[in-house]
Amino acid sequence: MGKKISRRSFVSYSALMGAGMAAAPSLLASCKGKEGTAQTPLREKGTYYVPELADKAIDGRELKVGLVGCGGRGSGAIIDLLEAANGIKVTALGDVFPEQIEAFRKTLQEKAGQEVPDDHCFTGFEAYKQVIDSGLDMVVLATPPVFRPEHFRYATEKGVHSFLEKPVAVDAKGYRTVVATAKQALTKGLCVFTGTQRRHQREYVEAYKQIQDGLIGEITGGNVYWCGHSMWYKERRPGWSDMEYMLRDWGNWKWLSGDHIVEQHVHNIDIFMWMFGQKPIQALGVGGRHRRVSGDQYDCFSVDFEFPNNVHLHSMCRQIDGCKWNVSEVIHGTKGSWNSEKAEIYDLAGNVIWKFDRDAEKAQHQQTNPTVLEHVDWVNHIRKNEPHVEAEDTAVSSLLAVMGREAAYTGKLVKWDEISAADMDFMPEKLEMGRMDMSQYKVPVPGTDKPQK
Repeated sequence: MGKKISRRSFVSYSALMGAGMAAAPSLLASCKGKEGTAQTPLREKGTYYVPELADKAIDGRELKVGLVGCGGRGSGAIIDLLEAANGIKVTALGDVFPEQIEAFRKTLQEKAGQEVPDDHCFTGFEAYKQVIDSGLDMVVLATPPVFRPEHFRYATEKGVHSFLEKPVAVDAKGYRTVVATAKQALTKGLCVFTGTQRRHQREYVEAYKQIQDGLIGEITGGNVYWCGHSMWYKERRPGWSDMEYMLRDWGNWKWLSGDHIVEQHVHNIDIFMWMFGQKPIQALGVGGRHRRVSGDQYDCFSVDFEFPNNVHLHSMCRQIDGCKWNVSEVIHGTKGSWNSEKAEIYDLAGNVIWKFDRDAEKAQHQQTNPTVLEHVDWVNHIRKNEPHVEAEDTAVSSLLAVMGREAAYTGKLVKWDEISAADMDFMPEKLEMGRMDMSQYKVPVPGTDKPQK
């Protein structure tokens, strides 16, 4: 069992980046560094959190779970949860679109042999309240991310353990809501996990331990990438209102998704924040729109984030077909660097001094999927009655991505202190299926303070 830490220290962001238990040395990694070489740890063992990545969660009392947002990621998260643990019963579903619920009910019956009764299936913008109020132990929140802060706030108010898909906020108001709610959740003894699954991927966790132990020395910078294929989109159909169209095409609209630097690239940004553990000072970025066919977002970003002590993070993301694929992270230090794509750590001369053994992991473990392992950890904390809240970490990483987005959109230097306090709230005044002022949703043009026509 890991070392306990105080609730006060756990609540702070710096502690959340590393708080909790230290795991035993892994048998899955090898270190080829010179014997006797002194290492100064970035964090002492026992002061940072390392998950226990068992193949399956411990057995215990039956846990009732609900799902808010029955699309692909929400449905996938529930299937992952059922694979992660025995004794999980899906008892309530909610979505704005009834056909999404029906599709998942069919999947749930076919893959897990579970059925959710009609009177526990809820539609509309208030469905999250009905799901949470239905008598749950835990809830998976997987709607478009603009809704995440309010859904998390309500679940915490009702004392329900939450799993929040990433990102957890798309604007400054949402960030502040999540940070405040995370503190309340910890006070209530809740277990709140988020969809930043790399923190539950064994090769990342083992690299994290090596870096915190000082193998690459003090962190001096990093490079993070999500350069992949184009985004899916929906063509507008006759009869769809403005709101319905945008909700069905949500991944392409800034107010709903935060743009892909927030909705997708937050994964990679979060890795640097996890490893480094300090908030940025400012960001300067560029971006553009070349081939996107719907929405008001960019399809590429390149951002320089500046941190204390002249540490810089270069962030690059792209959603364009036919281009070089790169989804990875590199962390640089005074003694070496880590490359996530190869799962290797190098000294300054380029020699491999540590490597994660992926073949050994497959041989020693039945479960290697991090989207399942994150639910193993979630259920274990609930059944062990060990409060743990990841939401503030993910809120900080989400706002860092928002900061980069705004730097690229405006062409201006965006400071952390300003963006975290900004009057930025993307939620429409009225949530209803109907007409919207579509003139406000235009592609930004840097340096003009005016949207592109």
